[in-house]
Amino acid sequence: MEAQQSDELYPIAVLIDELKHDDVLLRLNAIRRLSTIALALGPERTREELIPFLDESVEDEDEVLTALSEELGGFVEYVGGPEYAHVLLSPLENLAAIEELLVRDKAVESLNKICEQLSQDQVEQYFIPLITRLSKADWFTAKISATGIYKVAYTKAIPSSQESLRHGFTALVHDDTPMVRRQAAINLAKFLRVMTPELVITEMIPLFQHLASDDQDSVRLLTVEVLVASAEVVPKEQQASHGMLLVALRTLFEDKSWRVRYMVADKFEKIAKAVDEEVIGRDLVPAFIKLLKDTEAEVRTAIAGQIPGFCALVERDALLNEIMPAVEDLVSDTSQQVRASLGNQISGLAPILGKQETTEHLLPMFLQMLKDDFPEVRLNIISKLELVNNVIGIELLSQSLLPAIVQLAEDKQWRVRLAIIQHIPLLASQLGVDFFDEKLSSLCMSWLGDTVFSIREASTQNLKKLTEVFGVKWANEQIVPKVVAMGAHPNYLYRMTTCFAVSTLAPALSLPVIEESIFPILSNLVSDQIPNIRFNVAKSYAVLVDVLKRLPDEKETVFSLEKEGITGKGCAKGEELMKTQVMPNLEKLMDDDDPDVRFFSSAAAKGYTDSMET
Repeated sequence: MEAQQSDELYPIAVLIDELKHDDVLLRLNAIRRLSTIALALGPERTREELIPFLDESVEDEDEVLTALSEELGGFVEYVGGPEYAHVLLSPLENLAAIEELLVRDKAVESLNKICEQLSQDQVEQYFIPLITRLSKADWFTAKISATGIYKVAYTKAIPSSQESLRHGFTALVHDDTPMVRRQAAINLAKFLRVMTPELVITEMIPLFQHLASDDQDSVRLLTVEVLVASAEVVPKEQQASHGMLLVALRTLFEDKSWRVRYMVADKFEKIAKAVDEEVIGRDLVPAFIKLLKDTEAEVRTAIAGQIPGFCALVERDALLNEIMPAVEDLVSDTSQQVRASLGNQISGLAPILGKQETTEHLLPMFLQMLKDDFPEVRLNIISKLELVNNVIGIELLSQSLLPAIVQLAEDKQWRVRLAIIQHIPLLASQLGVDFFDEKLSSLCMSWLGDTVFSIREASTQNLKKLTEVFGVKWANEQIVPKVVAMGAHPNYLYRMTTCFAVSTLAPALSLPVIEESIFPILSNLVSDQIPNIRFNVAKSYAVLVDVLKRLPDEKETVFSLEKEGITGKGCAKGEELMKTQVMPNLEKLMDDDDPDVRFFSSAAAKGYTDSMET
């Protein structure tokens, strides 16, 4: 019997030893194994031995306490289920008062998880007294944690306790410590969402007003989210009759701290969606214009990001006559970040304005911003051209913007050139093959010889996408001859890019094109003097082996098959080409003096051998 009792005590004894060990990692691992120990002990001994022991073990390294706080949140099943879940509250209450923020956050998270599983009686008997103790603690850390557990308890409390909870939260909002008021402001937005509109109007909005007039701007800026939450809870038809909300709204718009105005600007669309149309026209439109002209660049940057979303909610006359002139001023703003933010959003106005107004108002702004000195401005404009094209059509867009796009294609900033390359396939599909061949074809080929590798790499992908847009016949006539010519270029970079182009284009080409055009290019490069080119030829052959073994007939391309969800099983012609065109050159490369060339050619040959075996 004594031996049996000793065995039963062994897990808790080992755990105690590990938790007291000097090695932090060992203690941390012990915490992570608490569930295993609890299963071994059973629910009763877990409640009577393990939890009290953990309750006394809150003086440890922050990493260990964080793990403990997290583990306890999922411990309800190990103490016997929700009926006994309240026994977990004591250690979490202690952890919620720890100085380390991460420990407290995990403790609050676990407390909320447990509270959701408690019965109303348990909430009344155990959880609400816990909230009261934390809220009235001497040290501010406990009060900060308290603000985060009111919401869940409120939803499960009886009416009289709910009133008590509202009073307790009010005390935290009026706390002398700014850190507590800040956390109260964060959690007030969540707390009021579980209340009726009447309670929000009579009790919560006064709390919001108090925080919105706090002497600390770090508190005031957090009330913007409270404003949004209040406006979303209070029905729009009741908002106009309660001036407190609107007064606080105007106060925040005109706050002396730019950080508060920044938060307002950043949430402007959410605010507008939460209020009625009368408030938008009377209060928000003037505030929006004022923020567009704010003295701080950070505020203007934030409000520029709200332009399409807010303008979609505004009456057309106010948009054209009041907002658009202020938006146009941002095009020449002194801050690069403001102009970049505008460039990222302004295209979103096109669907709102319509074709005529887009042509009249937006196109001149686009043209000016495409000439901006700051590359990110130009990039942002280019990346959103599709929205404008959908409204005014490609003909008008190309007439107005194509010259500027061509100029950007030769921009000294390589990231700008890269952005242009990435949008060429879209433009090509919209412009049509004739327009593309006349205006943009030579430009696309010139990128293959760019001094920046990323541009050359992107340009080969660009050729593949263009082949997918215009077809294999077009590629054979327009692209392949130019790639062939590059293969004989005296500059090794061009010959190297030829290998990349072949590897990239191959899946989009048909078997006859590969046989007639691609193989001759690679055969000429097998004997190139530059080892890097020879091993890239080997890599290209590896790609071709993969392509050839997947083509079922001479009319299809791997890309077209993949697009239709078809898996090719190869054909006799492909096998013949691998045997006659690929392997002889690979065998030659496998005898090369350069080890890298031998390595990649051997890998390609293995791919051929494997394909033959399957």
